Amino acid sequence: MPLRSGSPLPELAGAECWINGETSRDELLGSPVLIHFFAKSCPICHDNMPTVEGWRETYAPKGLKVIGIHMPREEADTDVGAVTADIEAMNMTEPIAIDNQHAIGDRFENKLWPAYYLFDETGAMRGRAAGYAGLKMIEGPLHRLLGIESD
Repeated sequence: MPLRSGSPLPELAGAECWINGETSRDELLGSPVLIHFFAKSCPICHDNMPTVEGWRETYAPKGLKVIGIHMPREEADTDVGAVTADIEAMNMTEPIAIDNQHAIGDRFENKLWPAYYLFDETGAMRGRAAGYAGLKMIEGPLHRLLGIESD
């Protein structure tokens, strides 16, 4: 069963490697956190990435931490060099776990790309969404968590 509202932030151990620095569950506690799953071969992930990166920049002053999890959809997505080049091309600067064995994805019970998980400062999940409309669906909970009035 997928994570439910209030579920604790899962451990982030088990990545093949990290790009842009490594982090852990314990290091994230005390801050609101948006974790996004993506894959190099996912066109929707690429379409949505500018918004995710914009949120990272805009909401960092409010304490938001953004963490990327690259979880491959197909064999070609396991090429770390190609994934790293893709991350650079998308100007992603947040810590990104390369989860080629789906160790982190399995802890989140994630089977979708892109997918977004929002956690509060205590590590309790406050929202999740996936797919093309995922950004629109997670934006309201993100604004509520950060105390931002919606239009």
